Amino acid sequence: MSQPIVFDRALLRRRQARAARLGPEPFLLERAAEDLAERLATIKRRFERAVDLGTPTDAVARALAGHPGIGTLMAAAPLAAGLAGRAPAVVADEEALPFGHGALDLVVSALALQLVNDLPGAFAQIRRALRPDGLFLAALVGGGSLAELREAFTVAESETTGGISPRVAPFADVRDLGGLLQRAGFALPVTDVDRVVVRYSSPFGLMADLRRMGAGNALVERRRTPLRRATLLRAAEVYAERFSDPDGRVRATFEIVWLSGWAPDESQQKPLRPGSARMRLADALGTSERPADETP
Repeated sequence: MSQPIVFDRALLRRRQARAARLGPEPFLLERAAEDLAERLATIKRRFERAVDLGTPTDAVARALAGHPGIGTLMAAAPLAAGLAGRAPAVVADEEALPFGHGALDLVVSALALQLVNDLPGAFAQIRRALRPDGLFLAALVGGGSLAELREAFTVAESETTGGISPRVAPFADVRDLGGLLQRAGFALPVTDVDRVVVRYSSPFGLMADLRRMGAGNALVERRRTPLRRATLLRAAEVYAERFSDPDGRVRATFEIVWLSGWAPDESQQKPLRPGSARMRLADALGTSERPADETP
């Protein structure tokens, strides 16, 4: 069965290039890059060959500069403009990686992989590119992001046009992403969520930031006609009515899902076989053991 096409990747690249020309809004990406560096700092080992995959700016490279556990960090992204000044670097689509089997020790990515159409395939390619006991660590925009904006446009479009056009991407849920890591063959998969609430003077401030993030609507199923002014104004009204604080500022929620997984290796910890324990749980707890059907 062919993978459904959700994102217009060519349009997405044009939006990202426009954001680079406008001057990108970096706050969310830089937060993710700093968190990524902190997470890597807790891993006491050396990664000689590392790739920063898809991150649209040099935020990760700057956060990892001088990291004692990383040898060479190569940038790989689909836009040559986004790789300017980042060396070594290679133009590469996240859905078609150019790296050989077992060529890398570490793959990191910040806020890029949520926009690929074949995420299971991308994970499988990353897994193949890692040598045994290599690490994959990534931050993706999660499914709870921009719920306020999604609700505001749903109400506004239903009232002004009688229909609904998809405007906020259907990002994956943290539980689904954990399952995809396992399907791709990663060992010791771990997922967790960081929720960031940002406040704006109006919904239009949020929309301006999204434009400068290159995060405009790139869904294949988007409505191709221009957004009506009445719809936009009504969406802003609904947003302010439902998601404003007492001081009049509005909230926007961003959900960052963190993923990590290791390429399998014999040296890694493995679960014990059933029945192989050398100590009873009752002894460890200092209590007595009773049959299941016995009343305490």
